[in-house]
This record gives sequence, C-alpha cells and structure tokens, in this order.
Amino acid sequence: MSEVKIFRVFGKITKPNFKTEFEKEIRALKPEHAIEKIYMEFGSKHRVRRAHIKILKVEEIKPEEAEDPIIRKLSLHE
Repeated sequence: MSEVKIFRVFGKITKPNFKTEFEKEIRALKPEHAIEKIYMEFGSKHRVRRAHIKILKVEEIKPEEAEDPIIRKLSLHE
C-alpha cells in the first residue's frame, strides 16, 4: 500500500474580478492527486473554474514542516 505524503501547492486564481495567489497543504499519494484536490476544493468552496486556477509549483514536504495543524496531526499519527 502506498504512503500518503504531504504536498505544498502554490498557485494563482485569476477570475475576471478577483486575482490572488495561494499556498495550500494537501495530503495525497502523488503530486497529480494533490493538484486534482486543489481543483476540486476551490471549485466547490469558492466556485472557481479550473481554467481560472494556475498551479505554479508543487513540492513534497515532511510532516514536521506542515503549517496546518490538522494535516500535521494526521500525518504524525500514522
């Protein structure tokens, strides 16, 4: 069974009336899965279409480096 990793995803949202950059930590098996989770989360919570989300960088981080306390706790207790 594959090990779940933590990825930090950097990107931009470029809606016509709204532009911002983001940095989000995601638990996933592969970088591609982390990107897909970003698209799903921003689409459902913020109503942002995939075409308006630009992924700049995806990096794998250690559980100790995670800033999100929930992600850190889930990863350190496995």
